[in-house]
Amino acid sequence: MRRLFIYVLAAGMLAVPAAAQEIPRDVPQTTYNCDFDPACEVSPGIYGKMSSPVSSKFKLSIGGFVKLDYIYNSVNLGSANTIGTVATLQPNGIPKSGSAAGKQDQSLFSVRQSRLWFKADGPPLLGAKTGALIETDFFGSGGSSAESANMRIRLAYGTLDWTDTQFLFGQSWDLFAPAAASTLDFGHGQTAGNPTTPRVPQLRVTRKVTLDDRNSLKLIAALQNPIQNTNTANGTPGETWGAKPNVAGQAMFVSKALGVAPGFWGLPMNSFTAGLFGLYGNQEVAGNSHTVDSWGYGFYTFVPLLKSADGKSRKMTASFEGQAYTAANMAFNYATVSPLVGSAGDKTGAKGYGLFSQAIFYPLQNLGFTAGYGMRGARNQAAYVNSGIKDFQRSSSQAYANVAYDLNAAVRVATEYQYVSTRYGNVTAGTSDLGHANVFRFSLIYFF
Repeated sequence: MRRLFIYVLAAGMLAVPAAAQEIPRDVPQTTYNCDFDPACEVSPGIYGKMSSPVSSKFKLSIGGFVKLDYIYNSVNLGSANTIGTVATLQPNGIPKSGSAAGKQDQSLFSVRQSRLWFKADGPPLLGAKTGALIETDFFGSGGSSAESANMRIRLAYGTLDWTDTQFLFGQSWDLFAPAAASTLDFGHGQTAGNPTTPRVPQLRVTRKVTLDDRNSLKLIAALQNPIQNTNTANGTPGETWGAKPNVAGQAMFVSKALGVAPGFWGLPMNSFTAGLFGLYGNQEVAGNSHTVDSWGYGFYTFVPLLKSADGKSRKMTASFEGQAYTAANMAFNYATVSPLVGSAGDKTGAKGYGLFSQAIFYPLQNLGFTAGYGMRGARNQAAYVNSGIKDFQRSSSQAYANVAYDLNAAVRVATEYQYVSTRYGNVTAGTSDLGHANVFRFSLIYFF
């Protein structure tokens, strides 16, 4: 009996290749990875190859990056700035030099800046190409453990694209102040001249007006969610509300005359751009005898200083980017220090301004240098003092420099130095104080 069992088992094993050869070639076969437990039939692709493609009823692509940061802060920025392992500079300011936190330092690793996106191209509609994008990262509020990071929705929108017009609906970047500091720190100078933090639900129309074969106008108008109605950025939740959306827009002149040069992180190749941006909203204020306006406007420019030789290569290219703005009641995107100032019943929008500039230089295709400076200041500082706002940020600034090298198409290694400072007002009896920090950062990024 034992010999019969062995014969049957051997015959079955020999029959497997023959059976496999009989499968018709037009039937797609799934290749499993069998290097790890559990068995490949249970967990296809885990820790190894998975040849079965991602599919959808429309054309679907995925991408993103894994980003590991090591950060050393010369002061203790605390959990409010790092949220355990977020490791990005936040808007509550640098600890005062004389404080306990100002005499401590901090060191941490983080991967929460990693990102994932999905993009779809769908069927045409009314002569327009249709598409959608969803992007997420791991910046959502969660516990202090690196394993408890929550996914956060960044972008989620659909588009209809005609030759010169695009209609966008969903969640995308706030149109106010388009410049983002090209830092490894994902704060990107949000409290120092770059109030670009919010991604807001909106309806947006973009129109290209061709002037000639080199020059054009880019006009954008949008209705945006008025997130100042539930503002918690240096404000009181529920203090403002309203029934009107924000109105935002940009009017930019774009020219190909200077060629193109690298933009943010050296990823896009941008043409000369210069123009205006702005935002307006109006809110009710609890206990107030009148409504309060939210408004801001400014100037933005991108200049290719050394153009790309062929429109694609970054070797021996350089660019300059800058912006300046003034705003009121826009603490929701950190354009101003506070939402409101004034006495009860007669509050008005707190005013502020911001300045930013940076330069990017690529001496080699895979080697890039970036340096920049940004600052945000409070206007009419006496209004903050008279309103009894203690320790308000009179000014916040950052100076930074970083270098990045692409080892191949996927792996980037980069390092950065930041000097960040906060000047506080109305500390005691109208006096001021200063907090500053030296921040060193090392990053490894894998793009996919």
